[in-house]
Amino acid sequence: MLTQENALKFFRHNPALSIAGIEKEASLPSGTLRQAVAGNRKLNENHLVALEGVLMKYGYSKDLYQKARVVSVVNHKGGVGKTTTVSCLGEALANKGFRVLMIDLDPQGNLSQILGIENPEVQVADSLINDAEFPVVQIQENLFLSPSDIDLAKAEYELILLTGGDLRLKNRIIPLLSEFDYVLIDCPPSLGKLTVSAMYASDACLVTMLPEMAAMKGVNTLLDKVHDVKKNLNPMLDVDGLVFTMVKKNSVHDNIKEAVRENLPIRIFKTEIKHLVDFQKAQVMLNTISKFSGASEAAKLYADFCNEYIEYLQLVK
Repeated sequence: MLTQENALKFFRHNPALSIAGIEKEASLPSGTLRQAVAGNRKLNENHLVALEGVLMKYGYSKDLYQKARVVSVVNHKGGVGKTTTVSCLGEALANKGFRVLMIDLDPQGNLSQILGIENPEVQVADSLINDAEFPVVQIQENLFLSPSDIDLAKAEYELILLTGGDLRLKNRIIPLLSEFDYVLIDCPPSLGKLTVSAMYASDACLVTMLPEMAAMKGVNTLLDKVHDVKKNLNPMLDVDGLVFTMVKKNSVHDNIKEAVRENLPIRIFKTEIKHLVDFQKAQVMLNTISKFSGASEAAKLYADFCNEYIEYLQLVK
């Protein structure tokens, strides 16, 4: 039987659904469903029975959204907005009520540092190498982090030698998937063992790209690597798409964006993340972007991208 938790999760994942329309189809008293979605009312058994039949017409099933979608944010170029995207997209999803785990899989540990966690007592490397419990630290409501630092660089080398090195990240996070809606992995600027491990553990990759010539030339190499992992390790791996980051209003960026849209065989998200100083300011203050300035253009851009991303996932669920 449908539970209120599963019903609300279905509405979060499908924001285009009309609450009033669903309420009418299910013959619920006016305002009942709206209040429940707002967290102000508990639905009774009769409400849930009536609602389940209607939601099934819109794609609901009891197994849908019962485990997190795992997404590797990738690009083997450094400085193209991977860490910022994990942090800001993760926060935007959490602000919508989704439970989000961000995994810092970059030995530089930038994601952990900008969220105020340095020299973590237990980090991802300890779990991958020494079988310690996978670390999960709460950052704010609905938003969690698995931290790392430079020790992860040593772990990457050891993973090459250990039995099942490619499998270890996936195996460590499997028990956590039922606790979250999204797992976002901040990958290092390389196509080495850590990035391959992330792709093996993921449902999809999200590519961040600075619209400059050097970054453009490397995207095909990255997509070839994704295809290689899909063919040989993880046949379920998809590419959700590419988001432009650190975009400036000039002819160089405009021309490269146009060329990418015309030539790459993947989805290019419409939302573009501008080059804005508020991203750097928030990181210096060890704040997420919304906590630093929820009304800023920077926060709004990632909120818009979050909405576009969720809308896209409705098509592929």
